[in-house]
Order: sequence, then C-alpha cells, then structure tokens
Amino acid sequence: MARIFGFKSKVQSAGLDSLDDYRDYDGLEEISGLSQLYSPEQDATVHVRDIADVLQEMGKITAEQLSEIRQVQQQTNKDICKIIAEKKFAEEPDISTARADLHGLEFRKIEPDQVDKQVLTRLKLEYIKSNRIMPIAVNGENLVVATSRPGDLFVIEDVRRQTQMSLEMVVCMDSDIDKVCELLSNKEVDYNLDELISDMTDVEIVQDEVEDSQDLEKMAGQSPVIKFVNYVISNAVREGASDIHIEPKEKCMRTRNRIDGVLFDMMQSPLKMHPAIVSRIKIMANLDISERRLPQDGKIKVSIGGRAIDLRVSTLPTNYGEKVVIRILDSRSILRGLEQLGMESDIQDCFVEQVKLPHGIFLVTGPTGSGKSTTLYSALAQMDGDRLNISTVEDPVEYELDFCNQVQINDKIGLDFGSALRSLLRQDPDVIMIGEIRDNETARIAVQAALTGHLVLSTLHTNDAASSVTRLVDIGIDAYLIAASLNGILAQRLVRKICPKCKEIYQVSEHMRKYVERAGVDPGQLYHGAGCDHCRNSGYLGRVGIYEMLIVDEVFRDMINKDSSVNNMRRVFQESGSRSLFDDGIMKIRQGLTTIEEVLRVTEVYGRKENEAFVENFEPGQ
Repeated sequence: MARIFGFKSKVQSAGLDSLDDYRDYDGLEEISGLSQLYSPEQDATVHVRDIADVLQEMGKITAEQLSEIRQVQQQTNKDICKIIAEKKFAEEPDISTARADLHGLEFRKIEPDQVDKQVLTRLKLEYIKSNRIMPIAVNGENLVVATSRPGDLFVIEDVRRQTQMSLEMVVCMDSDIDKVCELLSNKEVDYNLDELISDMTDVEIVQDEVEDSQDLEKMAGQSPVIKFVNYVISNAVREGASDIHIEPKEKCMRTRNRIDGVLFDMMQSPLKMHPAIVSRIKIMANLDISERRLPQDGKIKVSIGGRAIDLRVSTLPTNYGEKVVIRILDSRSILRGLEQLGMESDIQDCFVEQVKLPHGIFLVTGPTGSGKSTTLYSALAQMDGDRLNISTVEDPVEYELDFCNQVQINDKIGLDFGSALRSLLRQDPDVIMIGEIRDNETARIAVQAALTGHLVLSTLHTNDAASSVTRLVDIGIDAYLIAASLNGILAQRLVRKICPKCKEIYQVSEHMRKYVERAGVDPGQLYHGAGCDHCRNSGYLGRVGIYEMLIVDEVFRDMINKDSSVNNMRRVFQESGSRSLFDDGIMKIRQGLTTIEEVLRVTEVYGRKENEAFVENFEPGQ
C-alpha cells in the first residue's frame, strides 16, 4: 500500500489530474514503478508464442495463413493444431517439429524397429494408446520417452511415477505411436500355424447327399477354425495385402495375398479344412452357409491392433468348391494427401485446379486396381465439407467418409445409379462423386448435372485419357454434350517401387536398353531391388502412381465435335505436348523410384506401339 500511495503522490506532484493524463507526460520515465501498476490499454491481451508462430518462423506457413488461423481460432475456439491440419497448411511432421521446438525438446521420427520392446512393456498398451506416450529406450539412468503431447505434464509425471525412473523426453508423431502399438497388438496373438492346421485336420465334415447346414455352423464355430481365419486376416493386414484369395484345388487349399498388385503364395493347407474355413467366413459376413451353388457377397467389420478394418467378401462356386476373395479396405491407406500419390508437381497443381471448378465433369480412368478410388477420395478430402454439400453414389460404398453423404447402390430393390442420381439432384448437391459411369443412363444424368451447375467426379474403365472421350460416345452421349460438359481426364496406373532396403545399381538387359537409351536415361544409373526378406525377395516394396492429364480446352472441344475417334483423340493429345503414362513412368525411373520393366508392364496394356512411338521421338530432358 505504501508503494501505491508513493506512486500517487508522484503523479500529483507532476501536475497530472488523473491517471489517464499521464499518457502524454514527457517525464513519465521519472515515475518509478508505473509500468508495473498501470496499463492504459485494458483490452489488450498478452500473446503467448504458439505452434503457429513456430511454423511461420520455420517458413512452413505464410503470414496470410497465420492470420487465417488466428481468425478461425477466435471464431471457433478450436485447437490450433486441429485448425492447421484441417486447413492443410502443414503436414504432421512439420507440426510435430514445431511442437518440439515450442517445448525445447528434440523431434524424432520413431520407427517400430527402433523401439526396445522390453522397455515398451513398462507401460500398458491401452495406456500408451490413450495418453500418446511410450517408452522407447534406456539412456544411462534415464528412460527415453516419446510423446506427441509434450504439454501434458500430468501424464509425464504419472509415467515417471509408474516407471520410477528419470525421463528423457522426445517428441514424435501420433502416427509413430500408432505404428508401434499396431505392431505390438499383432504380436500379442502368436499363432502356431502348424498346430492350427494339425488341430483342424482332426475336424472333418461328413457330407451326405443333403448337406447339413447345422454341422457346417457347428464346425465353423470351433476354436481351431476361428483361430485359423483370424490368423489369415491379421497376417494379410500386417503384410499390407489388398486382397486374400482362398482357393480350393484338387488336393489342397491354397491361400494367396495380393501385395503391391501381385499375388504371393502364403500357404497350402489340407483340402479337408476348406469347408470349415469358408463357413466361418460366411458366418462373419452374414451370408447363407447352406448356399454353395450361387455366388454371394458380404462385408465384415473387424478391429486389428485397435484399427478398424472393413472386409468385403465374395464367394464363387468352382469345380473343387467355393473360392473366397476378401478385399481389405483400410480407410487409413486410402485417405492420403495428394503429395503421397506420386503426382508430379505440374499434374498435381492442374488436378487441384480441376477439382476446384464449380461445375463440369472430371474423370479418373484406368483398369481395376489402378488407384482410381484413392485419387477421387483424395480429391474430395481437399474440399471444404462444412461449406459444400458433397455426395457420392457408389457400388459398393467401400470407405465411410465423415465429410460427405454416401449412397449405396442396391439393384435388388431397384436403387441403381440412375435412380440414385435423379434423387440426389433434388438434394441440392454441390459436388457429386459417381463410383463408375458404366451405362447410358448414368452418363446422361452426369452430363445433365454438370451442365446445370454441379461438379461431377467419376471413374471410367479405359486404357488412357484420350480414349475416354470415345468411350462416352460409344455409351451413347452426343459429342457436343461431351465437349460442353467435360473439364478434364486423369489416366493412371500403379507401379511397384524399388525396395529401399535392397536397392542397387544394375545392368539392364539388352532388350530393355533400347528403351532406356532412347528415353535419354543413363543405363549406368538404373536401379533395381536385389531382393531381401523385407520385400519377400521381390525387389519391390509399395507402389506409386504414374499419370497422364488431359485438359479439355477449346482446341480439344472443337476436335471432339469434329471427330471423336480414338486415333484422332490420341493424336490431339500428343500434339498438345502433355506427358503420357509412359512419359511419367520414365520420370519415375530417373528418380530411382521404379524400373523400366515395371513401367512397361503396366503401360503395355494399351499397346506396345504407343511406347515405341514415344521412345522413337523422345528428346532427352522432355
């Protein structure tokens, strides 16, 4: 109180009537303690440096983006990291790096093989998952702990109490913790395959003239059968397979997984196991186990390592029994950023511009399994689901998306693409995604929607971008309507990437050398995978896309109206100077991502002549 009264006497002795008059007083610095006792701007708030500031200092976001983040935060009171992620202003590694900088810690990318499994077990798996913190190593007397929430001091203190050790903190990404937890979850169930098969061969169904579905159901519920099916599914997910093929042969049951687009033999089992395995899968998919003469389709929802996985089941009668194919649908693998699809920067920029257009049709083309759905979902993820009415019509709905409305086709009740689209157009949509344009009615409604102010995204099964125009004409759409409604076409394929663990320079064969040399690639700088345990001795691990983009400009519109034949469309596309699928594949070879054999494997679908014409006319640096 003495200090306050002393300050007041100094104000009065300075000849100021009130505290408000001190602002213009030149001798303000003589009044000691003023800044601690009085602030003229009562509404001003002290800004605390946060992740957005760090990201700007790192050069990851601009001043305009920072201003937008602050505005959204003020309006919605959302977590700042969530705003940055939703706006796609920065990727997860950048956000985590900024978070580490903010707390004065090290950011570290954690791979499962870098984690000491004995140390990891000091905390329970559920605790690690829920609190996003995990022990990874011991450094002297300190326990090294990785967390994606370095600001959660209560959890950090709780870990110190549980482990009774001093902690050395590092910051990691949420996805790193998920990968380690998934690996730990998968290893918690350690199946002995030989024992499972031995147990199952003791169980045999007796088939009379009329098969007893109750015996099938009883057998499918026995423990060895359940464990075997669980093993097949969890092993396929762990291997990164997209499909599981269970095939009855004359003397055995063969199980194969499709990994990176290629089928690999996983095991051969006694044929007597087959009926029980198929019955178990049918029960899981709510199919009729007594019906073995007709194909059936169903879906299964499972959780593997705390991760929700959808399985699409298809059965088909063959001469030795029912073949089962299980498609593994993992939403985590399909909702990728555009930068992860493998598009070159010019094609990616063009693609982003196309999906921002207010109306028109944009097509993604390619054969089954070429990644068309991934590309379309990535396009939808770029859109503002809060501001736009985004709807999809699919057969079937493979991935459930929160940011749009999805319609499942059901031909049994008359809900086909045509009727679904007609109803959808009365729902005030902004963006419509059609799973596939496969008939005249679907194509006609898509064109009508595009011409009436809607953006339509869809897929088409054609060999390249240019032939898509001819395909629409063949379906029955007039050329002038195609020219008026079509914005662009993206053709794509998936090529296998060279395994990074066994990547090495190699000598290409003489047969392939002519392609490489004419394409301007140095034969002495070609890479391939020698084969290792990491890639199942295939030399490849993972896949990347190759693309060709056709933009329908005025020149192309005129040619569609004049002559929409395949040869003419391809000629106009080549004259436009756009890269073909093979061109883009050559760029991936130069980058050391894939091999010439792999590019030719996927592009020969639409004819070796196009490839040979390319290499004959190719100029290095094109």
